[in-house]
Amino acid sequence: MFLVLFSSGAGNYRSLPAQTSTGDLTVSSLGLGTYLGPETDVADEEYKNAVLRALALGINVLDSAINYRNMRSERAIGLALAEAVSRGVVKRNQVVVCTKGGFLSFDTIRPPNPRGWIEENYVRPGIFAWEDFVAGCHCMKPEYIKNQLDKSRANLGLETIDVYYIHNPETQLGEVSREEFYKRIKAAFTVLEEACNEGKVGIYGIATWNGFRVPPESKGHLSLEELVRAAYEAGGERHHFKILQLPYNMALQEAANSQTQLVQGIKMTLLQAAKELGISVATSASLMQAKFSQGDKTLTGAQCALQFVRTTPNVLVALAGMRRVEHVEENAKLIELSAEPSTLHN
Repeated sequence: MFLVLFSSGAGNYRSLPAQTSTGDLTVSSLGLGTYLGPETDVADEEYKNAVLRALALGINVLDSAINYRNMRSERAIGLALAEAVSRGVVKRNQVVVCTKGGFLSFDTIRPPNPRGWIEENYVRPGIFAWEDFVAGCHCMKPEYIKNQLDKSRANLGLETIDVYYIHNPETQLGEVSREEFYKRIKAAFTVLEEACNEGKVGIYGIATWNGFRVPPESKGHLSLEELVRAAYEAGGERHHFKILQLPYNMALQEAANSQTQLVQGIKMTLLQAAKELGISVATSASLMQAKFSQGDKTLTGAQCALQFVRTTPNVLVALAGMRRVEHVEENAKLIELSAEPSTLHN
């Protein structure tokens, strides 16, 4: 349970069903993302300070990926979390750390000969073959997922990553058949089930960009029902596939308004399908500029955008990139307001 040391509006903290030895996770309705920014020491320090401030203000969801800024974002989170715990700002079990694997990741900087680097670090050691590597950037082979997971754990300084996503798996559908894709995702899920049983991961899911927003006839479409079936085949009834991530904001509203999913033959939106199948939803790209007033409070464009997303029914957490302390402080003011579903979505 996250210890709240300040006033917060209704619904700011939600339960993420986890089926882990430590039980369900408590998450804030706002989460800090670490995608954007230059690959510099200055940006690393900015992210570290932003994470420290976010944790102090009650934002306890930290989201990254191994390829974000070539591992720098994960390492900045790791340093910030270690400092926050040592200073008594939070306890480790009060923070939900999420990261992703699947895309090619370099170590801090892009090498001058990327193909040679891939050959030396991944192909020759047998982590993957060139035919497993699609679009020049993506791989879901079990050995690669294991490799990336262990690197992420080292970058973050954590024994257990709370939430681990396969990153944009729809990338594979550009080059392989749907049947082959299903085999690959099932194999990846099997590895993550093993990681959950070993205590390396709490729960897992997939983080997408287009997959859940495009219609079923699109080549890159992802069926949540089929993904849940793959998880069931990989881990049984108590599988650990419990969450997904996709873009959702005032401009990209497909998750709530487009019937891209079929569940038992019934058309429904992604958010409806996720509720039906017991999958929690985190949203990326949550920021869109607008104006909004609640009572006597006038919100900034960023605050308005986040309030819209986090008050959408069935959205667990709204993620926003926050590299600077002032952005964290601006967005964290929403914690004082209700996060319950509102008339914004009528």
